[in-house]
Amino acid sequence: MSDLFDAATLSLLLDVVDAGSITSGAERANMTVSAASQRITKLEKSIGQPVLVRLPRGVQVTEAGAVLVERARLFRREMRAARGDLEALRGLERGTVRLGSFPTVSASLLSDALKSFHHSQPSITVQVRSALRPRLVEMLHSSEVELALMWSYAWTEAAEQSLSLVPVATDRTVLLVAADSEIEDNVTVRSLRSAQWIIRNDRHPASEVLFRACAAARFEPRVVYEAHDYQEIEAMVAAGVGIAMVPELAIAHHRPDVRMVRFAGRDEVPSRSITIASLARRQYTPAMYAISRAIHDAARSIAQRGQVQRV
Repeated sequence: MSDLFDAATLSLLLDVVDAGSITSGAERANMTVSAASQRITKLEKSIGQPVLVRLPRGVQVTEAGAVLVERARLFRREMRAARGDLEALRGLERGTVRLGSFPTVSASLLSDALKSFHHSQPSITVQVRSALRPRLVEMLHSSEVELALMWSYAWTEAAEQSLSLVPVATDRTVLLVAADSEIEDNVTVRSLRSAQWIIRNDRHPASEVLFRACAAARFEPRVVYEAHDYQEIEAMVAAGVGIAMVPELAIAHHRPDVRMVRFAGRDEVPSRSITIASLARRQYTPAMYAISRAIHDAARSIAQRGQVQRV
């Protein structure tokens, strides 16, 4: 019974029944009459009963043959549907991408990318899951997401070699001050020795940027407030509690009573790299390529506005 569901033979049987003869069916199946007859005979031996009654002119399907013909017709229909689905994916008519991200890039670069992507590719569904960096790596390895937007600093633990990282942009570190502050662009870290600082709590990577930059300038920052998120940092800076070092994308849409100040280039205040990560062994689908292009296009547009640096 192992040959009962041989796809080629069932398709031939369907062609024979629809055409009304083995000769015409063989022609439809693009095989010789002899080969077609042998396949039908082999099928009948396999199931232990005839599928066709040979008549002087043409054939008549038996009850067993009718059962197989019905299944073959359903199978052919599904295969045609599958072919159509694959063509649609290749033509970007439909598809789904599962994307990992993190809050600051989701609220800036990714939101811009998704606006244009949904307009240009309305049939492609993008499912986004926001998480911290270690969880993003886990989701890539468990195939919960196909792609992930990730960040890293020069000292960040390198991602496993099983990941492929495509650079998108450099997110510079900037100084956040109250709108009426006298601090201006091209400020040096050393000139801020007496300032009061607001940082992210729980040993956040952005806080480490401050401590490393101040160590390079040979002083220890005076931290007066540890905030839960960047919205809280903005509120405290606006209130005059202190100033803060933050990634530029984190304040892409900042409140009007704070402003951003750039550091002097010679200080080399650490910046973070934004990348698109995927498993090294994973091949990109057309939909994955499309969302990646949209992210790169959004990074290019943001860079033109001076908010990030293209790599």
